[in-house]
Amino acid sequence: MSAKGGPGLNTGKTDPALAEEETGFFQKILSIFFHGMDPEREKKRLLKDIAKSLKKQKYKFYKTNSSEALPALAKFFFDIYKIIGPAQVMLEHARASNVLKTLIIENSLPQEIREIRQELEEEAIRKKAETMDTKALANDLREKMINFYASFKGDKVKEIDSTYNLLTIFLNFINLDFYFFLKKFDSGLPERDFVYNPKFETINAEYISDDLKDFLEVLPLMSRSADWDGLFDILKTYKEAEIVNRSAWKKIIRNLEAVEKEQVFELMVRHIDKAPYYKPQSYPPNEKIVEEYLNKVKTQSELSVQKILNERQNKKVDQLLKAVFGTTAISRMRNYTEKENLKFSKKMLGGYIYVRPLNYIKAFLLDYFKRDIKALMDLLLVRGKWSTNLMSQQLSEAFHTVMEVSDKLISFDETLADEGERGARIKQYMGRSEKDKNAMVALRKILKETNEEALGLIQVTAQNLIVIGKSLKLVLEDYDKKPHELITNWKEVEQYTEKDIKTNITEIYKRIYYFIQLLQFYVKKG
Repeated sequence: MSAKGGPGLNTGKTDPALAEEETGFFQKILSIFFHGMDPEREKKRLLKDIAKSLKKQKYKFYKTNSSEALPALAKFFFDIYKIIGPAQVMLEHARASNVLKTLIIENSLPQEIREIRQELEEEAIRKKAETMDTKALANDLREKMINFYASFKGDKVKEIDSTYNLLTIFLNFINLDFYFFLKKFDSGLPERDFVYNPKFETINAEYISDDLKDFLEVLPLMSRSADWDGLFDILKTYKEAEIVNRSAWKKIIRNLEAVEKEQVFELMVRHIDKAPYYKPQSYPPNEKIVEEYLNKVKTQSELSVQKILNERQNKKVDQLLKAVFGTTAISRMRNYTEKENLKFSKKMLGGYIYVRPLNYIKAFLLDYFKRDIKALMDLLLVRGKWSTNLMSQQLSEAFHTVMEVSDKLISFDETLADEGERGARIKQYMGRSEKDKNAMVALRKILKETNEEALGLIQVTAQNLIVIGKSLKLVLEDYDKKPHELITNWKEVEQYTEKDIKTNITEIYKRIYYFIQLLQFYVKKG
């Protein structure tokens, strides 16, 4: 047999058909192993698979061949919009509502704890303050606050925060711009007119891609197992009306879970944007509202007590002012005044903090001390014969110290005038304070020194008036004694005054006593 052209015989030449077949075979093999190295080809393959998945779904929202959104998609969202539309209006300001936060918290509390909460309200505190002294009231409120705080244990706090975060999810969902989305399908759609019969048209899906992405951020959080009824009960109390039709809402939740399970919108976005690897991002809210609430309750209770105490003090101060001066309107200082404090407040500075007591002291010294009290001191110290020099010396020193305060007070006030030593410096630094930080430092230093000096004058006055008051009390007691032990010549002393000496000493002692009580409010603050 000739070998020429025999089967299997290698002639050194290649059969073109065989070569082409072998090449195609190897290309297929290479394609199988290495097609993943071609990103564009892989992307097309994935998009093709996505299109197939969308076509198989029961939801006919999207036409893959033309990348068009269909009227059925608009109808799906319109059915949601009809249910949540009224809630959008009713809960317009709910996100910023502290009332709603409080309602969520207090709605979860048992009745006995709610009653404790009511006793921490200002009205209840005021009622108790009518029958309790300050210390007893403070102790009572402290005990109630401890019991109130103790009711917020771990599980209770989680329950409250969970409810508030569900509210946040609900608000995020209903505040999606459904109307803007739907108007793209029907340009004549009126806002929140649910009687209108929409005429939805097929549109280019690129117009709604971003809307679907916004929706996909919220969709995973719309859980069927969440306590929606509990939330809607709270919202019903808040608005005194049902926020949504509850049975219709349950249907919405079922439909949302269904489309999420099928990944309908996720696949649509991938296909519309030609982004096969797109994954929506969802961020569950994790707000904690209990600590802020408890701090607020505590602060409000403390402020209520402080307010009541201030009212009591102001009432007592007014009573003392009338007892001493016969009026509550006392104004004697010219420069250390509340009017001057206006300019300091504009610079966020504390200003003069002892205006009221210094006014009282100046008025007391000018109106009574230098006249009535000085006359009595002259009578007792000059005309009286004291059995012990120690007592008369203490009274004399205290009297002259207070007299010196009068001159010091006038000098102190004058230094704060615009042309005074301190006043000129204050005026100078105030003018430079906008541009010079050192000027503000200097201002604060001057104000600190000035207020310290003011407090010193108040304290010296109070301390020495106490000595005078105690001495007058002993003198008054001695006047009634027989024989006299402190001043031995009362008969002679009486000859140098036209006033009834006992009545005069008693009236002055009372005035000093009331004035000391008045100053003590401000000495304590210092």
